Amino acid sequence: MDDSFWHDKWRRGEIAFHASAPNPLLQRHLPALGLAPGTRLFLPLCGKSLDIGWLLSQGHRVAGAELSRLAVEQLFAELGVTPEISDAGPLERFEAGPLTVFVGNIFDVDRHALGAVDAVYDRAALVALPGPMRERYAAHLVHLTHTARQLLIAFDYDQSLLAGPPFAVPEAEVRRLYGPSYHVTLLEKHEPKDGLKGHRPVHEDVWRLEPR
Repeated sequence: MDDSFWHDKWRRGEIAFHASAPNPLLQRHLPALGLAPGTRLFLPLCGKSLDIGWLLSQGHRVAGAELSRLAVEQLFAELGVTPEISDAGPLERFEAGPLTVFVGNIFDVDRHALGAVDAVYDRAALVALPGPMRERYAAHLVHLTHTARQLLIAFDYDQSLLAGPPFAVPEAEVRRLYGPSYHVTLLEKHEPKDGLKGHRPVHEDVWRLEPR
């Protein structure tokens, strides 16, 4: 799976992964991170998620990373704000008030460009990556954010039923990837009413990751 896979998805409008409302699991469990107003959250592979607008409405600042420039253009247009666009090494930085989004490959985002973040919200990144990339991604995220606390939502299902993405990331893998750096706590195991692309059983696992 390469960058062209996701660029083609956005160009053709094949974005079933884009939810039509802010994620209720985020709304229910964000308080578990104990974040004060004004906290800066990092959303990897953020697309044009409505979660961003909800987080901003709660008084938080948001930084995101997204491969598709089209997705980011749509995000700012739908929020009704005009970003300032600048170069950030191999990336582009879109910025307006409390929102900053880096356009390009997430592995090109570095600590200096991102700046300090207080927490990570990952609903769409870990599950979007095939197995070999997940290990690299998790290590990069830990380094990039200085092991910031994290709210992670991952799917758990029989991978043989569905090729993915989104991929299954069961408990054992979450603990393998993040256990060395975080105390990993399962907050909720949610069963989506419609399953996943018609397949059942499927669970969405909500994890709190607190630095060791």
